[in-house]
Amino acid sequence: MGIVLGTNRYGKADTRVFRIVRDTDRHVVRDLNVSTSLTGDFAAAHLEGDQAHVLPTDTQKNTVFAFAKKVGIGAIEDFGLALAHHFVDDVAPVTGAEVRIEEYAWERIADHDHGFRRGGPDVRTTRVAVSAAGTSVVSGVRDLVVLKSTGSEFAGFLVDDYTTLAPTHDRVLATSLTAGWTYAADVGAERPDWDATYDAVRRTLLDRFAHVHSLALQQSLWEMGRAVLEAAPSIASIELVAPNIHHIAVDLTPFGLANDGEVFHVTDRPYGLIEVTVGRGD
Repeated sequence: MGIVLGTNRYGKADTRVFRIVRDTDRHVVRDLNVSTSLTGDFAAAHLEGDQAHVLPTDTQKNTVFAFAKKVGIGAIEDFGLALAHHFVDDVAPVTGAEVRIEEYAWERIADHDHGFRRGGPDVRTTRVAVSAAGTSVVSGVRDLVVLKSTGSEFAGFLVDDYTTLAPTHDRVLATSLTAGWTYAADVGAERPDWDATYDAVRRTLLDRFAHVHSLALQQSLWEMGRAVLEAAPSIASIELVAPNIHHIAVDLTPFGLANDGEVFHVTDRPYGLIEVTVGRGD
């Protein structure tokens, strides 16, 4: 039985590019973290150390910087598509390219023309892939920290010899949500309104988290995902990842004090991790 080279790819990770648009006195800033990854005819590089088909990762980094000026940065999905198509269309040995982008938000200070403060902590994301098989776009958000001080339960769960958790019909529900939604069609000339869709999805996720009376975090995620698909026909599916940030009520009785759901200790580990994909039946 022979030994063969399997699937391989390479690229440049975490290229931080900061773009200031100075067309008017009212500046605009864009702050991105870009990672590129290429697939193609790179067997000789692995098997023989022949770099003739290898576009250096430093060149990929430089391309990101050059495109930030040459193409400009609008929606990060469009920026990712421009980069991916360049690598596939203009670099002969490359047959596929994936571009991952994180965008860090900056907000104006008192509507100042050139004074900003960092927004967040949530971060907008996209993952763009271009190859002979087509073009795919998965957009999303991470570190979207949300909390409900009531309106959440967890009871009626399976119990065995090792169960110590007590059921509750009133608890704090908190998570740092990561969501990624896959657009339905091969993205060609007719592209969705990326920015409007992002704003609508984020707004829907927050609305459903707040307003759905939660019998479990799983149920909340299902209702959030379902609402996104109902509101956005351009989206085929959405994946939601939610660590349960536990808020444990502190026992204040040693101090002669009652704790009626007011004082908590927040634990960062171990934590429950709920993951779900909601898609269309077709």
